[in-house]
Amino acid sequence: MLILVTGGVGFIGSHVVTTLTGAGHTVRVLDALLPAAHRGAPPIPEGVDWRHADVRDAAAVADALRDVDAVCHQAAMVGLGKDFADAPDYVGCNDLGTAVLLAGMAEAKVRRLVLAGSMVVYGEGRYECSRHGVVRPGPREPADLGAGRFEPPCPHCGEPLVPALVDEDAPADPRNVYAATKLAQEHLAAAWARATGGRVAALRYHNVYGPRMPRDTLYAGVASLFRSALARGEAPRVFEDGGQRRDFVHVRDVAGANLAALDAVDGLAQGALRAYNVGSGEPRTVGEMAAALAAAHGGPAPVVTGEFRLGDVRHITASSRRLRDELGWRARVAFAQGMAEFAAAPLRAG
Repeated sequence: MLILVTGGVGFIGSHVVTTLTGAGHTVRVLDALLPAAHRGAPPIPEGVDWRHADVRDAAAVADALRDVDAVCHQAAMVGLGKDFADAPDYVGCNDLGTAVLLAGMAEAKVRRLVLAGSMVVYGEGRYECSRHGVVRPGPREPADLGAGRFEPPCPHCGEPLVPALVDEDAPADPRNVYAATKLAQEHLAAAWARATGGRVAALRYHNVYGPRMPRDTLYAGVASLFRSALARGEAPRVFEDGGQRRDFVHVRDVAGANLAALDAVDGLAQGALRAYNVGSGEPRTVGEMAAALAAAHGGPAPVVTGEFRLGDVRHITASSRRLRDELGWRARVAFAQGMAEFAAAPLRAG
């Protein structure tokens, strides 16, 4: 197949391109090289047709879609950002960009889409109360966070909760601008599928890490922030108490999930969007990740600061059973192996 990969020069997108070409597909890349993630044009694999253009450019998108069989939409502005002033940039890049792409696909009659989604659409993850069963706590109060009370209580009785794995049927509850734009991308893609008879596999990535992450940027996620600090000879700064549970999944496994989804998207119902969590299945705390990375790098031990950011969630870990059962995918890179590799891998200038 000829596959268009938007954002195919970026961190995840470049690994997707490598995986697709390795599987024998022909790849075309559309990437705007946004300065938040790039400090120049990185090398493009031989045989890849690269278009330096923004996904919001309808004419460039139409040209890039010529003769394409499927689209792998990775282009997005990622991370929590600096503050709410970033909102127009997030909405423009993520939602307007997706709308322009989908309109172009409708016109070009391209009916297969793999969408790079995110676990942030869930808000807080799944929690269980000993008295009330599965519950959904609301956003944490600034006063509680400031007092070091980081665990969300049961919204009914105030008792402690036990975090569990979240599955794809959990209600959406985006709690920051980035999360809202990622959920909007799914809604736009679902509307496109219904209108055109297309098929969408939405891959809800959990915390992706690995080689080629951009360094020294607020938009790249916690793993990149810690690795950037170590590259500068500084200790990683861990917010809250370091007990936040996440699912750190290696970027090569994420690229493999994209390949599996492209191979299987024709099996979805016409006009349907099917969501899949993409996680390692090995929940870890942020503190554990920082410690493992620092130890593998040989740098300073992490510092737990007690700082917090409004909009961050406490625990979010994935059940990737649907992806394993339906598409035959499973994570291959173990946590210790992946962190050891990431600790030594060069970061991309961002």
